Formats: sequence, structure tokens, C-alpha cells
Amino acid sequence: MLSPPTPSIYQAPKCFVTYGTMGHVDPKQAPHRGKPWTAIVSQDFIHKVDLILPSELFDSVYQKVIETRHSPQYSKVTMTLGDILEGDFFTEYIKKGNVIMLSEGKATASSLFTLHEGTLVIYLDKEVYERAGLVGKPYGAKGGRGLRPRWVVSFDLRSPAMLRGKRGFDRLIYACKNVLNQPTTWLFSNVADSTPSPDPLQKYFPTSFTSSPGIAKDFVAVQGPLDIASETLANADRSALEEGATECYEWLSLIRLGSPRVELRDDIDPYLSRYQVPGDTEGQVSVCKLSWQGFISSVWLHRLLVDTVATCPSTAWFSLSASCFSKRISGGGDEIMILRPPAVGAKYLMWEIKVSK
Repeated sequence: MLSPPTPSIYQAPKCFVTYGTMGHVDPKQAPHRGKPWTAIVSQDFIHKVDLILPSELFDSVYQKVIETRHSPQYSKVTMTLGDILEGDFFTEYIKKGNVIMLSEGKATASSLFTLHEGTLVIYLDKEVYERAGLVGKPYGAKGGRGLRPRWVVSFDLRSPAMLRGKRGFDRLIYACKNVLNQPTTWLFSNVADSTPSPDPLQKYFPTSFTSSPGIAKDFVAVQGPLDIASETLANADRSALEEGATECYEWLSLIRLGSPRVELRDDIDPYLSRYQVPGDTEGQVSVCKLSWQGFISSVWLHRLLVDTVATCPSTAWFSLSASCFSKRISGGGDEIMILRPPAVGAKYLMWEIKVSK
């Protein structure tokens, strides 16, 4: 009998491609239903955002979108898990408000706490899980939990049952006081439009940051593919769609990196890199990139996409990408990229990169 393969933390991510219609976008009534909007808001803790567009659109987008909206703001603070569940912080930020929080640690190696949309998720190894006395479920792919079994516990802190005197909440408080009581460094971002006064966070002396946009202008590159061939869509050719989507994604990713592989006069030895821009490589395009890096919410990303769609002409293309924080020791987090192709109106092409849990 063959022995099962050794479990590995290095699981290959999966890419899901969607080609669809975005529909009319009204900034005063921003859409939330259907793709790509649901995919945008499903991103939890975003680390980096890149907006790529033709250089001729930079001035209008910068004036109408970037200068008129606030840059992402976040804080770094040291708190225990119990501090989050007590007093004005719990009432104002969790019960009434909307914040996102991410602790230090990895879901696959050490204790990790996350707070998103009022849901607290706790990742623990088996020993700490048993000492805490909480009710959870095994974490990880089936068949791959044998070496270092881990557990995940979640609580909807906005539930009416999450109050003092309720059995489930009291059990969580007990675990916070007796087991999960170590001070932890957190990233914190207030997603709501207003801040409580007085601010309960100031009690813990946070360090605040603002993610100002980084600007890279007039990057001249070989014109790459920016749409799927109409014949591919008409014939529902799955393999051709996969190939075309991969070529678009590769080119946009290299633009995002500012790679010399897409520059007009790139002469790298083919032994080191065999990449060539697909299609007619005689054309060129001048692009600019705006980048934000920090601790960013999906609400901010959603507003950026709405404003960009409303500002750019319907015949112009742009690409918006977001990379999430990794929760695994192997690195790599979820990503999303949206491309609005040129001259096709409300069509969009979207890639969702999901890391195995």
C-alpha cells in the first residue's frame, strides 16, 4: 500500500477568470450586487493597490479621483485580544462601527486574529486551542492536518448573543483572560466615515499612517493584448479564452512591476528570459501607474473603482489590481485584477487569484 504524500504548506494558488458586463455606474448610487462588485468587496485585508491607465488620462483621473478623495489611513497598535472586547472600543468600533483589524502571526504557524465585518476569526495550534476551551473546527486541507494540527474559531461579534452574561461570549472572555492574554501588534483601519469622540483607540497610543499614492508616469512599453478576441467569445472556446486571459494578465503584471521585459528596446539574453509581448510588437503605449501601499479596506477599493469607471471615457482602458496580506507562512495572498478593455463600453475582464486555505 502506498503511503500518502507528505502534506505541504506550499499549495499552488488558483486563478478564476471572468469576462462580463459591468453596466452603468452612478457614483451617487454605487453598485454592490453582481460581479465585479461582489469580488471587490470580498477582499479582506489589502496590502497594495495599483491603478494603471494610459498617460493621456492621468491628469483627469488625478484631478477628479485622487485629489477629491482621502488616501487610506490606518494605525499600528499594541493590544490584547481582550482589549478589543471591552468598554467603548467594543461598543463604538465593533457593535456600532465598522473596522478591520489584522494581528501579527500566520494562520499556518502561530496564533493569528482577524476582524472583518464584525467577525472575529482566531487561528490556533492544537495545544492553545485545547487550553482556551473554545469550539472551533480543524483548519487546513483534508488529509494535510497530521503533522501540526491547527484549529480555527470564529465569532460574529455583532450578534445579539455577543454580550456579557451570554454563554458563548463569556467563554471567549475567559479564554482571553487566561490563555489568549499576550499583547499583540495589530493593524487597524476605521472603515466608517466617522470616528467616535472621544476615540477609544487613543487609549492604546497608536501610530498612525497615511497611504499617499506613488506615481510612475510616462512608462513607454510595447503594446500588449488588452482584450479577448471576439471569435473566442463567440465560439465559447475555453482553451483560447484561457490563453488570451493569461497573455493579458502577464502583460499587465509586468507593467505593474515596471519590468524592462515590456520595454521597446529590451534586449535581455533569451537564456535568462524567454518572454515576448504577444501579438504585433511594433506598436507602443505610454502608461502611468498610481500605487497605494499599507492596510487598505475593500470599501476604499470599491469606491476607487466606481470613481475611475465614472471618470474615464467609455472607450478608454484601465486596470485596477489589489494584493491582500498573506496569512500563510509560505507567503502569497489573494489578489484581484480588473481590466476594462478599450472600445468595448461596459465590458470587463477579471482575474481572481485565490490561495489555498
